[in-house]
Amino acid sequence: MIDTNSSNDDDMPAEIDFSGGIRGKFYQPDLKLNVPVYLDADVQVSLATLAAKRGVPVSDLANDILKKEIAILEAVEE
Repeated sequence: MIDTNSSNDDDMPAEIDFSGGIRGKFYQPDLKLNVPVYLDADVQVSLATLAAKRGVPVSDLANDILKKEIAILEAVEE
């Protein structure tokens, strides 16, 4: 039986010493990150099917569709 009321901090020290750390050591101001986008299963299947029919990668098709939708939304807002 697992005791869910007890705290299990054995893998984490009580105090962590950052005195030797270097601020900004891994900071990269021009770094561009690719944000993962999680699609509903049915949307992913539809995109994969359409992309296969057109012979293009799913990411290219998804980007094309999203760019068109963004242009429509921006046109409606004006």
